[in-house]
Amino acid sequence: MTAAETAREADWLGASRRATDALREILSAAPTTAERVRETGTRGEGGDATLLIDAHAEDAVFVELDRLHSAGARFRAVSEERGEVDFGGGPGDPVVVIDPIDGSLNAKRRVPHHSISIAVADGETMADVFFGYVYDFGPGEEWIAWRGGGATLDGARLPTDPGERRMRDGRLELIGLESADPRWIAEAADTLVEVTHRVRALGTIAVTLCQVAAARFDGMTTLKGCRAVDAAAAQLIVREAGGLVAFTGFSDPLGAPLDLEPHSAVVAARTAQGLTELARVPRMPAARP
Repeated sequence: MTAAETAREADWLGASRRATDALREILSAAPTTAERVRETGTRGEGGDATLLIDAHAEDAVFVELDRLHSAGARFRAVSEERGEVDFGGGPGDPVVVIDPIDGSLNAKRRVPHHSISIAVADGETMADVFFGYVYDFGPGEEWIAWRGGGATLDGARLPTDPGERRMRDGRLELIGLESADPRWIAEAADTLVEVTHRVRALGTIAVTLCQVAAARFDGMTTLKGCRAVDAAAAQLIVREAGGLVAFTGFSDPLGAPLDLEPHSAVVAARTAQGLTELARVPRMPAARP
């Protein structure tokens, strides 16, 4: 077996679950907001101030990546805090995309929805992701997808047939909204009124995408560019559950690269019509502060 084949056959699910268990202990050891807001004094490669819990969470993931590498897997990791880390990967070897805590603001304020997100790809774009794992620490839900193998929630297969719900006037009943800066919401408000009846802002792109996968939301959109670490795993979960995803900054809907730049907004929906409607929602350039 070649090094690339070894990496693709590595125990990605086991590693993800062990990292999740470690992160659960880290969060339990810092049960108050006062403890969770402590910062390291540095900024991660993604640009955000690094919380101590972020750093400890990433350490837990990298313990598992080191274990896989020691077992013979070769790959490249792209992570929220450390940036790109080489585990002996070369052309054709997998790319592992990690957000140790998606929804850090929620985590530090003890708002329930915050997750670990791990994706593994055999290429350089969203279309190439073959494994996606998201664990939402609020409700304790585990979302898993394998390319071509479907998606599961807590071990139960997600059906691919649920459509969307619409109001009598034709608007989508409920969508998720991320990057919910009030300025950006104000600029998107007129189109949102035309497209949807209600919105929810959970504060984590990965978990919001998963709500679309389970048809809890009829769709979702971000109001500015998102990074691959926020969406790579969950976008596969949506697609394997019968939903549709588009990174609107690219002619190829799944052409967004697996790096740390916020290249494009992400839109997801249960139907092609819903995806088209949500793609019309105005969004801010990625560089806007």
